[in-house]
Amino acid sequence: MKSPHKFLAAFLAACFFTVAAFAADASPAGTWKWTQAGRNGGQGSERKAKIEMKDGKLTGKMLAYESPRGPQAEADLSDVTFKDGVVSFSLKRDFGGNEFVIKYSGKLEGDTIKGSSEFPGFNGGEATKSDWEAKREK
Repeated sequence: MKSPHKFLAAFLAACFFTVAAFAADASPAGTWKWTQAGRNGGQGSERKAKIEMKDGKLTGKMLAYESPRGPQAEADLSDVTFKDGVVSFSLKRDFGGNEFVIKYSGKLEGDTIKGSSEFPGFNGGEATKSDWEAKREK
């Protein structure tokens, strides 16, 4: 009679630990790497973003990188959120005195984020969207 109870207790404990491990992995914290496509099919560039949980809030930085337009300095990410499995953040950039914001959003699945990035249009033109797929560095 005691055997079924022990089996049930062990089974429930295994389920609990599996769910806890899955929940711990469902976090956007880490360093993410991807290749950002260039505008209008132009040359792309490798990007890395580091997302961290600090004091219960997500923060992040886009690490310095080399773009077709030259070196880009490290910059803070803003509006970093994670809700219902979707990671979102914004990056403010300045080119030649023109400030603009790039928006990223994607579904987190294990060590991959798949979604899209949105660049504002030139001179008030229509925004450009492109696919975005980042891999977590281990």
